[in-house]
Amino acid sequence: MRTGELAARAGVNTQTLRYYEGRGLLERPPRSAAGYRSYPDEAVAVVRFVKRAQELGFSLEEIGDLLHLADGGPEDCETARALAKARIDQLAQRISALQRMRQSLSALVDTCELPRGQRSCPILCALHQEDAP
Repeated sequence: MRTGELAARAGVNTQTLRYYEGRGLLERPPRSAAGYRSYPDEAVAVVRFVKRAQELGFSLEEIGDLLHLADGGPEDCETARALAKARIDQLAQRISALQRMRQSLSALVDTCELPRGQRSCPILCALHQEDAP
């Protein structure tokens, strides 16, 4: 299939395909006699795999490792386990930061109900503290 068809079936644009090729995530396809790229049907699954892994927060380097594992990789799953564990740790940190942000936003909403002289915006205060020498 040609580049445009693969892009449409995988839900990406053609520049994304070329980028994935350049990063080694998608094999460079052979070209037709007319010079068009001719991707195999399996390329759709590869591109969708990469996109789903990105949505889960994996880096392109980690996705390359996952693709290698999906193709058979090493005999044991230690590499996949280590990648997943590291991602879980990153997500836990992100969740904690998001919870702190939610608490700050809730406090902001609560303080907006007060008379102007009694308002104290925790977000603005925190930003000012960050800028302080």
